This record gives sequence, structure tokens and C-alpha cells, in this order.
Amino acid sequence: MQDHVGIAGIGTYLPKRYMTAKELASLTGIDEAVIVEKFGVKGKYVPGEEDTTSHMGVMAAREAIKNAGVDPSEIDVVIWNGAQHKDYPCWLACTKVAHEINATRAWAFDMEAMCGSMIVGLQVARSLMLSEKNVNTVLLVSGYRNVDLVNHKYKPTSFMFDIGASGAALVLKKNHGANVVLGVSSIVDGSFAEDCIVPVGGTKRWPIKTEDLNEYYFHLVDPEAFKEKLNRVTLNNFYFVIDDALRKSGLSRKDISYLAILHFKRSAHLEVLTQLGLREDQSFYLEDYGHMGQNDQVFSLQEGLKLGRIKDGDVVVLVGAGVGWTWNAAVVRWGRIREPISW
Repeated sequence: MQDHVGIAGIGTYLPKRYMTAKELASLTGIDEAVIVEKFGVKGKYVPGEEDTTSHMGVMAAREAIKNAGVDPSEIDVVIWNGAQHKDYPCWLACTKVAHEINATRAWAFDMEAMCGSMIVGLQVARSLMLSEKNVNTVLLVSGYRNVDLVNHKYKPTSFMFDIGASGAALVLKKNHGANVVLGVSSIVDGSFAEDCIVPVGGTKRWPIKTEDLNEYYFHLVDPEAFKEKLNRVTLNNFYFVIDDALRKSGLSRKDISYLAILHFKRSAHLEVLTQLGLREDQSFYLEDYGHMGQNDQVFSLQEGLKLGRIKDGDVVVLVGAGVGWTWNAAVVRWGRIREPISW
């Protein structure tokens, strides 16, 4: 049997604080019905004082390790694929996580592809595991609280008003015999690189001035041009990475059983399902969570399993995208291996 990498454990973490659509409406000045129906948010989780980015990742990692039934000492590598907005600037979250979960044998690194990081992390981890004979167990771990960088009064970034906070983690094992990661695809469009940015706190405007604190949130440089350009390319790019990941897996759209896709506006979610020929019960709309960055796919997987929407032998497609701009998809054959693996 060909070497492969499978998902052995899933873990998630949610803060205690929950912001309802009514609260979000009051905060943004947008009608509650619009928040629920158009934005697709009934509520979202927001971080408490204890919910540092790394803490949320650690909590999810502990759950994933328990779910996988492994000892932390078995983990060979810890990959932090959570947000850049971490406990401290210029800081490795991976070593903190490894220490907190007692992964005493592991080496570690941080990687980042914005909200595409969980899918890119799957690709990076799988490549590492298949190329290094001594890497058999990898922890992908993410904490996300970019909600801190969203100004709910700044209307140009209203598409970010769904952003919340959470932790997510996956334990991957070489030759696990189940939940095999198949094709992965990613594309980027660098013309978006400086369209949506936090304009202060980086080397482009250094040193930080006192007045910069008032600008420390995501801005759009040219809101109208950004919206027109993104609307023109984004759905086509989603379809490209989905089809490409399926092609690499020896599959096509007709083989999709479940779509674990990021949270975005309700109309776009429904349009993607229609385009792929899927029913609404072949996915999970994260309206009770909002958008949690690269953690969305893990929460969707968890909900799909809980609701019985994902079964043995199902083809699961994970889909994400991130500011900057990146689009990503991965294919997982869920359940025990029943046939030779090829991609």
C-alpha cells in the first residue's frame, strides 16, 4: 500500500463570550435582519481576557490529541498554522504550544497563509511526513482572534463583521489507514497584496506613533475598486482550486459528498453549493459561529460528523480563502481505506 497521511484526531475550542446578531447589529449600526440573512451570522464567539491566540490553540490541541488517542510524546512536529495576530509580535506560537501540551520530542515551526492556513498546513504537513521517514505524527494547531483588528464602525470592511474567535487542531498520522488527505490546491493573486491591510504597526510605518493606535485595524485602500475586483475573480478561483484538488485526487465534482467551506455571506454559500450540484445538507453553514479564519473547515468537519452528514467512504472537500489573496482546497477520503490510494 502506498504511504499516505490521514487525519487521526480533531479538536476545537470556543471562548465563553458569545456576541448575538442583535449585539452585532447594535455595534455596527446594521439592521439585525440584514446581519442574520445577508451576512449569515446569528452570533459569533469573541475572546475573553484569557483567550490569547496561543491559549485557544493549546485548548484545541489537547482535544485533538485526546480524540486521536495519542500520547503527546508521540508527536514529531508541531506546526502552528494559526493567525499572525498572536500573543506577542515577532513570536513563535509553536514552541509555546509544544511546551503546554508536553510534546517533549517535537520540533516545531509557525507558518501562515491567512485564512487558508489550515488547508496549506495539510499540504505542508503531508509533504513533510511523506518525505521524512522519521516524521510519523504531526499536530496542526491554530488560534484565531483577528476580530481584534476589525473596527465594527468602519463600513468598508463590513465583509469582516462576521469574524469571531476560536481554536482548532488536527492530529495527522502517517499510514493511519483512514481519513486520507488526497489532493490539495492553492492559488494566489498578489494584486490584492496591499488592498486590505492594517496600515500601522509594521515596518512600512515605523516607529509606531501614539496616534497610530487609532488606526490599528483593517482598512481598505480603495473600497470600490477592491469590491469590484474581488467579486469578479473570487468564485471562479474557488471553483478552480476545488476542481484542481479533485483532479489531483482522481475525482470530479460528482464525487463530492460533503463541502467543508469557510463562512461567507449566505448568498455566496448557496451559490457555490448550486454550482457544485450539492444539497444544503451536504455542507454546514457556520451561521452560529461566524468566520473563524482557518478554523472554519475543522468546525465544519466536526459538525458534519456530529450530524451524520459525513460517513465512511465519503469524499470531503475543504475550502478556504485568505486576505492577500489566496484560495485553497483539499480533498479527504473519510473513513477506513477500502481501495488503493492514488492522487
